[in-house]
Amino acid sequence: LSNSPVSHIPHMALICVRARTEPCVSSRDSTGVCLDSDAVEYTQIKPFAGMPKEVLLLYSSQARYRVPREILFWLTVACTLALVALSITVIALSPRCLSWWQVSPVYQVYLRSFKDSDGDGVGDLQGLQEQLHHFQYLNIKSVWITPFYRSPMRDFGYDVEDFKAIDPLFGTMHNFEELLAEMHSKGLKLIMDFIPNHTSDKHRWFNLSRTRDEHYKDYYVWADCNATAPKPNNWVSVFGNSSWTYDEVRGQCYLHQFLKEQPDLNFRNPHVRKEMIDILHFWLGKGVDGFRMDAVKHLLEATHLRDEPQVDPNKPPDSVTSEWDLHHDYTTSQLGLHDLLREWRAEMDKFSREPGRYRFMVTESYDYHEVDKTMMYYGTTLVKESDFPFNFYLLDLPQNTSGLWVQHLVHLWMSNMPRGQWPNWVVGNHDKPRITSSAGRRYIHVINMLLLTLQGTATTYYGEEIGMENINVTQSQIQDPAGKYNASASRDPQRSPMQWSGDMNAGFNNKTNITWLPVHPDYSRVNVEAQKKEEGSLLAQYRFLNTLRQSELPLQRGWFCFVHADINVFSYLRELDGLDRAFLIVLNFGKESAVTDLSTVSELPDQLMVLMSTDRENDGKVLHKSRILTAAGEGLVIQYSTYTRFNPSHPMQCYVSEKACYLAAIDILYKC
Repeated sequence: LSNSPVSHIPHMALICVRARTEPCVSSRDSTGVCLDSDAVEYTQIKPFAGMPKEVLLLYSSQARYRVPREILFWLTVACTLALVALSITVIALSPRCLSWWQVSPVYQVYLRSFKDSDGDGVGDLQGLQEQLHHFQYLNIKSVWITPFYRSPMRDFGYDVEDFKAIDPLFGTMHNFEELLAEMHSKGLKLIMDFIPNHTSDKHRWFNLSRTRDEHYKDYYVWADCNATAPKPNNWVSVFGNSSWTYDEVRGQCYLHQFLKEQPDLNFRNPHVRKEMIDILHFWLGKGVDGFRMDAVKHLLEATHLRDEPQVDPNKPPDSVTSEWDLHHDYTTSQLGLHDLLREWRAEMDKFSREPGRYRFMVTESYDYHEVDKTMMYYGTTLVKESDFPFNFYLLDLPQNTSGLWVQHLVHLWMSNMPRGQWPNWVVGNHDKPRITSSAGRRYIHVINMLLLTLQGTATTYYGEEIGMENINVTQSQIQDPAGKYNASASRDPQRSPMQWSGDMNAGFNNKTNITWLPVHPDYSRVNVEAQKKEEGSLLAQYRFLNTLRQSELPLQRGWFCFVHADINVFSYLRELDGLDRAFLIVLNFGKESAVTDLSTVSELPDQLMVLMSTDRENDGKVLHKSRILTAAGEGLVIQYSTYTRFNPSHPMQCYVSEKACYLAAIDILYKC
């Protein structure tokens, strides 16, 4: 058989094969071998390489081979189904990941004052690009930049002449695109100011509207009047005096809720609405990550143009010249406002479909005691508007520096915020005095600690991280149009150049000795470079707290629970169900040292260790919960270990945007 087709069969195989010379009266296999039906049965114990199909089938049908094969098949099917089911379960039970605008504070850059790159005394886009490392140092992810559109600068960029062009004062479109590209390469997000309520009176639309161009004639709000007759009604501008100005070209009055150089757009005109959507598309197409919607409550006015009721009915109508003299029933928060915002939100969502490219929207509206109006900007459970409206209530903090007052301001927002929404906290911006000046330097450390340990997203106005203060501006130095109308209302003091170093002009302008506003005289001591070298500086504490917040789940997305408030101290917990660690925050906003007794809080261990104090000497101290000592203006972050949670037994004192629990066994979060 050495040359036969079955010569490859091992000698152990006992297959009886007839000789080639004998006739085959039985059957042949595929190789031509004659198999004798009367031959000895096949007795090979193991399969062998190259066996014929008929031989293989003899094995495959045997139970010893068939059963394991079927077991492996069904195990594979079962494991696949289990993995699919587990994946679906994990996805279904996992809470939504925090978006980029929730992870870190939003840092506001007032562009004119941030960094001057060309020596003209005004900050610009290239100057901002040079300082991007500052945001990385602070672990900031989101940067909001004030307007840089082409503008006559009557209101420093909030009077837009061309929404699709960069003002040469700040640079070029190429500069902007380079800035945006570098920000994205560094993991930073850019939020622009969107100014929909009005344009500049130099805008092409306004020039065409005042000449009654057929397409543009109703782009603005016009009413009959003449140069000498009374204005259409008693409406008053935010900056004071009548909201109406007579235009000689058109022979009518136009509405302006701000400066007379800022005519209000008519959003009841569908062409205007389309124009603004086109502007959104233009910047979103360039890759902008979000918008701060400016002055949204002013977008619509009542069409009947009736007089607004006076706050003091006995005041002579001729003396009504301030926005505080009227109840703004017909010029703010009109029916249809939220339809506009939802429309813009929907357009932004079209650009949010790419993974990791969510487009953020925040609204600005000062509603004062009408907090319910502010909450409407969150939208509804069915239709979304802004990711959050700016929370301006902490701007009132300097009115009464006490623990009870701070708790009241925090509770005001948390108790009115719709369920499942995300809070925001603001203590300063380009329109309000710097918190260091209004509250006092001794409190800036504890205020920053408050912002960075509350639930939600803090907004940091440039310079707050180093404790910059208002500057003194003389009458001749006033730049702000509001200040030119009323010197006490000037916003220039909080807009002074950023203090980078102790060099000339605080490092804001290193090329010439020019700054558009004076630099604060304390710049040699209060600056970024100096505070980087000082371990206990305000800058170092800001950086530590921001990093801690981003690394600790309880501070990121855990429960926020009030535990104590008195004339001096405001204290709260940050905890996450299932996690063995939590944080106690103790903040002294009072005027004197205080001892806080938390012995009634049974969920706290008796001994507590200070993770961080605004007074470095107290870092690492062990305190008893019945005697927690803080000096005026001191804040403590205390980390402790426990599985006993405060929130289940105190639901009226606790808030969470989206409840989540931690499963230590597999290190995941799940909905609970």
